[in-house]
Amino acid sequence: MIEAIDMQGEADERVYRNARLVLADEVVDGHLVLRGGSIVEIGAGATNIDGVDLEGDYLVPGLVELHTDHLEGHYAPRPRVRWDPKVALLAHDAQIAAAGITTVFDALRVGMDEDAELGIDDMMRLEAAICEGVDRNRLRAEHFIHLRCEVSAPDCLDAFRQFENHGGVGLVSLMDHAPGQRQFRHIEAYRAYYQGKLKMPDDVFDRFCARRIAQSEANSPANRSAIARHCAERGIVLASHDDATDAHVDDAVKQGVHIAEFPTTLEAARGSHEAGMAVLMGAPNLVRGGSHSGNVSARELAEANLLDILSSDYIPFSLIQAAFVLGDGLVASIDLAAAIRMVTLTPANRVGLTDRGELAIGKRGDLVRVRLDGNLPVVRTVWRQGRRVI
Repeated sequence: MIEAIDMQGEADERVYRNARLVLADEVVDGHLVLRGGSIVEIGAGATNIDGVDLEGDYLVPGLVELHTDHLEGHYAPRPRVRWDPKVALLAHDAQIAAAGITTVFDALRVGMDEDAELGIDDMMRLEAAICEGVDRNRLRAEHFIHLRCEVSAPDCLDAFRQFENHGGVGLVSLMDHAPGQRQFRHIEAYRAYYQGKLKMPDDVFDRFCARRIAQSEANSPANRSAIARHCAERGIVLASHDDATDAHVDDAVKQGVHIAEFPTTLEAARGSHEAGMAVLMGAPNLVRGGSHSGNVSARELAEANLLDILSSDYIPFSLIQAAFVLGDGLVASIDLAAAIRMVTLTPANRVGLTDRGELAIGKRGDLVRVRLDGNLPVVRTVWRQGRRVI
């Protein structure tokens, strides 16, 4: 199980007044009081108590991000370039916090495709940087590790075992990006996405696809079972990735999956939701109006009442942006309070972090001050357990 860092006692009592408080089920004008890093009072209406005047801005809980591989872009900003992992983490952390994210699960890959530019040694360097950053209290947001397991890769299980005793691993996802299934159910979609990227002629690309399919058939079933068994034994939350069919959902249920990441079809999203899994989709998908791979859109799932969690994926600011887009009437049944739950309370609860994710008495003082400029949410200030980090 993951353990949260306790920063309580490091912040004195503070009052935030003249705010639009986004509570779990409604938005109210009022004030909020923190003491020792936790929320001790919430009141509606005006108050004469001295404090921080939020000038009518929104006050929302700190955002909780479950799936972002944004750190990799700072560590490997150009082909064959590797930046100092400690500095890369600081840059990533600053951008995450400036987007209103106070809890983040940094995705590290285990199991490498043939086209992967990074290897397990790179992931270990990033893991070490995260551990040191947390231990030395260098970071603005609270960081955990999300292991993205490419179960089709021959080295997946060996790489996974290098992290299996790490206490900061709070989420593990099972993914298979081999052509002909899941994200790329149609070979032509896989060809359109990858062939230009890999710069392969047709005959070479066809052989590449055949190898990837053979690897998936040889490795995926055993790797899925072994990793799912480990997570069940250690109490680590397990996620599926890119499920496309009812058969994929049935497998996820048997493996003890709690979160369905990026289902590619309405069928899989509905099956996952009905099975009790939380359905997670990308905030960039919602902001852009569709999937870059041509799969089911986040908006379609929201309209079908099948969307539970949003993730920034590769654009940190998209998380707060998507919540306000969704809360501004994009889907009639979803108001701002419901949209904010998708980026705060629901993801927090699904990974067992029940001390945060909402403005409620007793919860952590992870707060984000947001001012709307037209329809653009501007993050003005961020506090983590009452301490200002932005």
